[in-house]
Amino acid sequence: MERKIIIGSRGSDLALWQANFVQQSLKKIGVSAEIKIIKTQGDKIQHLSFDKMEGKGFFTKEIEEALLNKSIDLAVHSHKDLETNQPTGLKIAAVSEREDPSELLLIKKSSFDSNQKYGIKENGVIGTSSARRQTQLRAFRPDLEMKDLRGNVPTRIDKLRNEDYDAIMLAHAGVKRLKIDLKEFETLVLDPKEFVPAPAQGVLGYQIRKEDVELEKALQAMNAPAVQDNISVERAILNRMEGGCQLPLGVYCEKKDNYKVWLSFSPTKTDQARHLVLEGEEADILVEGSLRELRKL
Repeated sequence: MERKIIIGSRGSDLALWQANFVQQSLKKIGVSAEIKIIKTQGDKIQHLSFDKMEGKGFFTKEIEEALLNKSIDLAVHSHKDLETNQPTGLKIAAVSEREDPSELLLIKKSSFDSNQKYGIKENGVIGTSSARRQTQLRAFRPDLEMKDLRGNVPTRIDKLRNEDYDAIMLAHAGVKRLKIDLKEFETLVLDPKEFVPAPAQGVLGYQIRKEDVELEKALQAMNAPAVQDNISVERAILNRMEGGCQLPLGVYCEKKDNYKVWLSFSPTKTDQARHLVLEGEEADILVEGSLRELRKL
């Protein structure tokens, strides 16, 4: 591929890690690329929780607009942040291998209690702005107090150090990618089959203009078809539930002989999540079965 590709990225440490990872991956297949930083609504508004912000696509809209106006050629997203319906003219051309999809609990050593589930002291304060995480925490630890937590990964960890939190919850993938030293905290990686992650958590989505056939063809060398297969089930359920990243829905899919899906769902942000496990040979049939069961909750 002769032309140089412009990669659009948010400016956070994790987003830039992702953009640099893709830049190096492109270099290995003979494609030259540079990175352009774009600020999104989610980056600019840090004082509000997600449920109080207007619209959708808090971390993607401005980057997608840059794709459409051709000021960038490729957007690298945390796939879980993407709307399930792509904007007209755009598509996900490829996805990365999946980093660990689990949730990670960071607990102050002074707030750790090995006798309590997940190791957080009784009536502790836990930081997360995710409705999905909050409803599952209520199911497993109804004594905990939920407190909103915004900011990029290092900022959230600083808030645990310096503010009135006993623990915080993060996506394990982001912390692993940044190689952050966590020795000062107790850490616990949660089984995704018990504490269910967001659909496509741990996966990068490579978004391009539909018309850019040349780039789409080049990106196939970086695509992970098995991951694409699993997250298509997760994202289809999210789409059919008409939810975005603030729907209290967790979905995790694995395929061995059959597809198997782990689900958590709550009708509202303030309820306790309920959990389901379903299995099936066909992805479409499993999605339909999941929807039927979720709507009974």
